[in-house]
Amino acid sequence: MDITPKEYAQLVKQESKKSPIVKNTVLAFVIGGLICVVGQLILNGWSSAGLDKEDAGTATSCTLVFLSALFTGLNLYNKLAKYAGAGTLVPITGFANAVVSPAIDFRSEGFVTGMAAKMFLVAGPVIVFGTLASAIYGVILMLLK
Repeated sequence: MDITPKEYAQLVKQESKKSPIVKNTVLAFVIGGLICVVGQLILNGWSSAGLDKEDAGTATSCTLVFLSALFTGLNLYNKLAKYAGAGTLVPITGFANAVVSPAIDFRSEGFVTGMAAKMFLVAGPVIVFGTLASAIYGVILMLLK
């Protein structure tokens, strides 16, 4: 069967399942918001425990990273992500998930060559870019003073 690219594009468009964009957007908004609400509750808890604002913020970040890594290890974060979509990409929890997931996937290849090497498969470029960008930004600030 020989079809033109235009006919192929039309066939793909005809057979493709329509994306429920409104449903996906609402779910992402609600679940992402709920993750942020949980973060705020954790922050309030650390503040109530006597930590000052800065220390409570640090403790909250550590708690969210820990919970995200734990839920990824228990395969709960992935189930939530299938349901909530982009709502689980709230930066700190999504980043922790991006580090832990490859580590779990490649643990059968060994500790060093599997888990440790693959752990930063997704997050590595983000860390490298962030470090490089901050160094460049620091040099620019130093030169402008």
